[in-house]
Amino acid sequence: MTTTVDHSRTLPTSDVDPFAHDILEDPHAFHAQLRDAGPVVYLTRYNLYAMARYEHVRTALVDWQEFSSAPGVGPSSFSHDAPPGPPGVLLEADPPRHDAPRRVLAKILGQQAVRRLREQWFTDARDLVDAVLTRAEFDAVPALAAAFPLRVFPDAVGLAREGRENLLPYGDLMFNAFGPYNDLVAQGAPRLPELLGWVNAQCARAALAEGGFGTQIWAAADRGEITHAQAPLVVRSLLTAGVDTTVNGLAALLYAVATHPDHWRRLREQPQLARVAFDEAVRWESPVQAAFRTATTDVRVGDTMIPEGAGILMFLGAANRDPRRWEHPDTFDPGRDPSGHVGLGTGIHQCVGQHIARLEAEALLTTLARRVEHIELAGPTRRRHNNTLRAWESLPVRVRLAR
Repeated sequence: MTTTVDHSRTLPTSDVDPFAHDILEDPHAFHAQLRDAGPVVYLTRYNLYAMARYEHVRTALVDWQEFSSAPGVGPSSFSHDAPPGPPGVLLEADPPRHDAPRRVLAKILGQQAVRRLREQWFTDARDLVDAVLTRAEFDAVPALAAAFPLRVFPDAVGLAREGRENLLPYGDLMFNAFGPYNDLVAQGAPRLPELLGWVNAQCARAALAEGGFGTQIWAAADRGEITHAQAPLVVRSLLTAGVDTTVNGLAALLYAVATHPDHWRRLREQPQLARVAFDEAVRWESPVQAAFRTATTDVRVGDTMIPEGAGILMFLGAANRDPRRWEHPDTFDPGRDPSGHVGLGTGIHQCVGQHIARLEAEALLTTLARRVEHIELAGPTRRRHNNTLRAWESLPVRVRLAR
């Protein structure tokens, strides 16, 4: 990283590409340099202002009036390489356009849904874990972290079984599209029409099973809580953000316990810590690494005046490891209180499905803890590079079953 201070701007600048493969592979040193450089750093490659300290990232996430996501949520918003598909009605919208869809989805995905799904999802977790543990060694990403969300979440939405294998490549494509047009976006481009066509077809009322989240969204449209034009876009938001983020959060959690045997023993003894451990893994690894906003007015951050219309890249992963906020931030510790982390966002754009994600984590982790006495890495891990996600490709583990 080359970090200099442009005295004409009185602003630290960096020519590093945050979307380069070496940064995506291991972003922590770069994040530390951004934090140490100041509250705001100017990224010369993309003409963007970057924030990496917890205090300023959290403030910007909460302040939708001055830091808007409505113009778009990636650097491509400032280029001709616009993200695929029409803008969403949640993340890419501010009040008042954002409010009605958010209310509908918050109700559908709230605590009542968690209670209704709990028994079935714990049963599904037991069935999956029983099948996986017929082997002493396996890859925890496809076998557990991806398999469980892909087993339970599409059922809850009401998706048909045919075509569910499209969900992960679709999510990968969409999260890549939140970054600049680079080789990662180009790799997914050939499948773009196919995947968008499949997803859009799943959002239609007729494609959704009765009683699932999808038909509940359409019923809200029938009641006039949202428009019928908004209904498929709200369903689409579930399919865009409801799988990949949870998959990579679960993978981070499994990596954490496989590399911290003392914490695994503690979780086995105190299974009620499962949800806290998931949040700590999300803080520690931040499946969503960055979020983009646009300044709606001249806005001061620290000593820097960010001009109206400027793009701001907020590094959630850096904020979640900011030593100004967290003690020993680079350490995974399920005994800490991770509340306040920004790995699921915060403010009006905070992840609306967070209760569902925590239920998935609780069901999978507590079921695994009952069966497995010891878990460890069985080989080299492998990342999957994505412009927005801290993603996993492979996590080989070895287990010893409890007697």
